[in-house]
Amino acid sequence: MSRRNENEFLKSRSQTKMSEDNAARAPDLIAALADEEGKLSALERRLAVTVLADVSFATNASITDIAERAGVSPPTVTRFCRRLGCASFAEFKLRLATSSYVGLRYLKPESVASTPAEVAEDVVTKAQNALFEAHRGLDLAAIERAAGLLAGAARIHAFGSGGNSSMIVNELQNRLFRLGASITATNDHGLNLMMAAAAAPGTVAFGSSFTGRNMELVRSFTLLKERGVPTIALTQNGSPVAEAADVVISVILPEGQNIFRASSTRFAYLAVVDILANLVAYADRPRSARILRGIKEQLIRHRDGDDRQLLGD
Repeated sequence: MSRRNENEFLKSRSQTKMSEDNAARAPDLIAALADEEGKLSALERRLAVTVLADVSFATNASITDIAERAGVSPPTVTRFCRRLGCASFAEFKLRLATSSYVGLRYLKPESVASTPAEVAEDVVTKAQNALFEAHRGLDLAAIERAAGLLAGAARIHAFGSGGNSSMIVNELQNRLFRLGASITATNDHGLNLMMAAAAAPGTVAFGSSFTGRNMELVRSFTLLKERGVPTIALTQNGSPVAEAADVVISVILPEGQNIFRASSTRFAYLAVVDILANLVAYADRPRSARILRGIKEQLIRHRDGDDRQLLGD
């Protein structure tokens, strides 16, 4: 590549990066198109309806194509783009392409029932489906290997972050400490990295990531691998987190379009935690029973007064 061509290439790449950065910092384009505050003119609303009706078409169409479909002139489309805070039609299409997926899900959420009975049926049905689908797709060899690593570990680090994965690793700690495991669950990226750097021989690390795109967890797993510490990931197969782990327990479930219902994948992840905990307990039944009996005795003596409460808590 000549010096001139190289400079032109670098300039073009820089301009593209600036456009992407500007798009990321710009106001929500989908919300502007929805015009919930009634700021658009009649012609602008016609254009907005045309774009939202077929976002795929709009992101690939020329300015003339959009103008013809909306029944307006090309200059009207240009003014419309500027009205929405875009410097050009090209920037409008870039912002539309980068924001359409998330924006449309929240602009037009799945139509769901709202009575208590209907909501209860929806949540419970989705939870049941998540459990059945997860069971059907479980890699039992990976489950067995993960349970063996956890049962034989001198120390377990459980790494998670965010609302769901934090809950999952905390629940793993809740399930395994009562079986005599030395386990610490952490939900802070910096602390996870420091614990990975300080991990001693005999340690096993467990990480949860619903998307598999937690690059901080990838960094911790990579460091652990360099130190010879086995890692277990509960995540989506083929993701960066899965690629960084030694053992992958994959859970990939469809979530649907209902943005108001909490993720039903949580139930599948909790089921995996329970399966692992059961297998760890069964690895040394006499020891597990002895520790559980000691915990239960203290709960009866100092809290319950009888033995009719939950067996494991």
